[in-house]
Amino acid sequence: MPDVAKYGPWAVIAGGSEGVGAEFAKQLAGDGLNLVLIARKPGPLADTADRCREFGVQVRTIAVDLLDPESIWRISADTAELEVGLLIYNAGANTCRQKFLDADLDDVARVIDLNVARMLELVHHFGRSMRARRRGGILLVGSTAGTYGSMRQSVYTGVKAFSRLFAESLWLELRDYGVDVLELVLGVTRTPAMVRAGLNFDVPGISVAEPADVAREGLENLAHGPVFIAGDNASAVQRGSGPDRAAIVLGGHRLMQKLIGASRRDV
Repeated sequence: MPDVAKYGPWAVIAGGSEGVGAEFAKQLAGDGLNLVLIARKPGPLADTADRCREFGVQVRTIAVDLLDPESIWRISADTAELEVGLLIYNAGANTCRQKFLDADLDDVARVIDLNVARMLELVHHFGRSMRARRRGGILLVGSTAGTYGSMRQSVYTGVKAFSRLFAESLWLELRDYGVDVLELVLGVTRTPAMVRAGLNFDVPGISVAEPADVAREGLENLAHGPVFIAGDNASAVQRGSGPDRAAIVLGGHRLMQKLIGASRRDV
């Protein structure tokens, strides 16, 4: 279980209403950490908060769209008097699935804002206080998508590669200040968002993880950064880091085509 003395008394979870984020919330509540849950949809956010309060902890909710550049000021104001010892950024998503040259640049910017800009702003804001207190933890939820390029995910794969390298660098900068940094790399995970997207979870060769399991792995390995690959994806990530980039990218593309289903393939 996470060390409340090190990571408490409050944890902030961006993207904390469902899926992996909700599992982080419930597990941390069970360990006695108070929570600030941030998400766009008030309904699921309230439901998760109510379940976490059953553990006897305090829970605050901030219903805000992280695509709004003003959201950082709302979050800063609503948490100003709290001692936040743990930040989990679980809000990244691919909101643009067009080929890059066919996409609107405003849609491209939203992927960057959600996965990079807001993440950096929240890490900068909460991380400074952790460094000053010489304790705390920062967990960034990454993706195996950052291992190699993928059609219709040109920007998303790039921001996820950035996230991992940023986490490794931040880990170096903060390790002497008692602040743990971990990039939790997820593969295919059976989240509500992935179910709604209609992914084919039965493709041979793809490891499918459950939200509760990957959240538990992340919390158990928070002190063992800078990177932990969740589920059974370590070998796949290792294969994706080889020198023959053409073979790796084409192989990953064929697997992705099976995952997204025949009706959505790009031929």
